[in-house]
Amino acid sequence: MTKTLFLFIVVIIFVSSYGDLKGQERAIPVNISLFNESTAIPFTRFFSTPAHPGILVGTEFNYKEKEHSRLFQTANISYFYHNYLAQGAGINTELGYERTLKSGLAFEGLFGIGYMHTFATTEEFSFSDGQYLKKTDKGNARLFPSFSIDIGYYLKKGEINNGKIFIRYQLWAEYPYSPDFIPVMTHVNLHVGAKFFINKKAKKND
Repeated sequence: MTKTLFLFIVVIIFVSSYGDLKGQERAIPVNISLFNESTAIPFTRFFSTPAHPGILVGTEFNYKEKEHSRLFQTANISYFYHNYLAQGAGINTELGYERTLKSGLAFEGLFGIGYMHTFATTEEFSFSDGQYLKKTDKGNARLFPSFSIDIGYYLKKGEINNGKIFIRYQLWAEYPYSPDFIPVMTHVNLHVGAKFFINKKAKKND
């Protein structure tokens, strides 16, 4: 977990420096969302109960931006808790494309790749020498690819640093999960979140 946090901090510094090198007058964008996680085949579930809570915090920078579209990169750290299964902390990056309308509506598609470390949420035991012994849980390292689509709404027209609210449907997978049983475990996350800016004052377009 310490290594994950360190790597995320490095990515944040890079993203901030990238914006400064390009001479952007933007503040640092911050994306925060709360989500419900479920183990499911992609597109078979939208929202499931009981809820398994999670949180994502991240930032982003633009590669190319036009009046109604942009190509961008994200850097995120996330955590989820699935009762009786696992809890996990991860770091990932996504390549995203956004299309906006004059009304303020926005649509995004994102492809991501990341690293996650998961831990069991129940006690585990092993049988040895005629007795059950409690196992020490060191967790499991996972690679997790993802694909997300979302719909959002920009709150103020004409603002460079324009806040946004969004709903996101994210599909992702854990690999390797259990090579001798289930090599890949698929998940669905439903996010409700917002994007805002910090450190610099917003400026309006001319």
